[in-house]
Amino acid sequence: MPTVTMVGGGQLARMTHQAAVALGQRLRVLAERPEDPAAQVTPEVVLGSHTDLAALRKAAVGSHALTFDHEGVPTEHLRALVAEGVNVQPPPSALIYAQDKLVMRTKLAELNVPEPPFTAVESVADAVAFGDAHGWPLVLKAVRGGYDGRGVWMIDDAAEVERIVADQLAHGATLMAEQKVDLRRELSAMVARSPYGQAAAWPVVETVQRHGQCAVVIAPAPDLPDKLATQAEALALRLAAELGVTGAMAVELFETTDGELLVNELAMRPHNSGHWGMDGAVTGQFEQHLRAVLDYPLGDTRPLAPVTVMANILGAAQAPEMSMDERLHHLLARMPEAKVHLYGKGERPDRKIGHINILGDDVAVVREKAERAAHWMSHAEWTDGWDPHHG
Repeated sequence: MPTVTMVGGGQLARMTHQAAVALGQRLRVLAERPEDPAAQVTPEVVLGSHTDLAALRKAAVGSHALTFDHEGVPTEHLRALVAEGVNVQPPPSALIYAQDKLVMRTKLAELNVPEPPFTAVESVADAVAFGDAHGWPLVLKAVRGGYDGRGVWMIDDAAEVERIVADQLAHGATLMAEQKVDLRRELSAMVARSPYGQAAAWPVVETVQRHGQCAVVIAPAPDLPDKLATQAEALALRLAAELGVTGAMAVELFETTDGELLVNELAMRPHNSGHWGMDGAVTGQFEQHLRAVLDYPLGDTRPLAPVTVMANILGAAQAPEMSMDERLHHLLARMPEAKVHLYGKGERPDRKIGHINILGDDVAVVREKAERAAHWMSHAEWTDGWDPHHG
């Protein structure tokens, strides 16, 4: 049975390992530290940095495919591996569009894909001119490396632009500006595609952000007109084919107040907006990603319930005195239907340390349950004031 190497030892690799076990495969991970989430559970761990070509080579030896739990690997290293015969999936020619936001924006413009107006920012004057032309506030982004709200700035005026842009350029960052979109909400269209060209799409979901990172995902997106849902799925499938993507891909979208869809960002790997499918779809994203990178036939993506809500367990400002294990006991006693996924990470403020999936029929009811469960696991307090000793 095949061995797949995944670069990165985070929770995405950990959950991909779970899927590999079920399929009889080996998942080898390149992790920076033995305590990384995936390194804790995977027998085959290569310790090293994703920026070190020698470590990448070592991790790739004898594997049937090399894939990623993040997009941070230098493109030139991946090209070197491909030249040496490593089966890199997705290939660097596709991954570049998830690594470099300016390359992505430029390519989407060529493909006539709807997106916000944007420009490269090589000086303070570039950003000021863009803000004057397209309106303030504007969104400033680091072209590489930003995620979960990092590397993104909402800038109100020219004075603030001067301060932030000058500082970032002085530190060697490559920047771009985008028009701030009047949005109703954020959506995610997830698909997977195999080298053979088979592709499959999950229902479009709504993603709820807090402090710039994903907090809640509602699948399928409630009150999304069929026309927009179909449009989003078709767009994601088209992009996967046009860009040559293999494996899972999330197309993060803005639904504007006037009912348009604009592409925000791309991720070419399993993605937070797909975690609901581990319990809520016939085939979840982690199994599908493995099937896709190994060129297996893809799995059925149908949902198993009318509604699945995923709520991230985010580290509290102050970790509770009650142990995580005791919190889990209380949660399972109170909500036997909750599907809990913990990542083996230490608690830090706003850090993603796990997630909870709840399936049901009514969006408001299921969402409240999922958020109540996640809040309990983060803070050891029930948002509805429930007390187990008086319940």
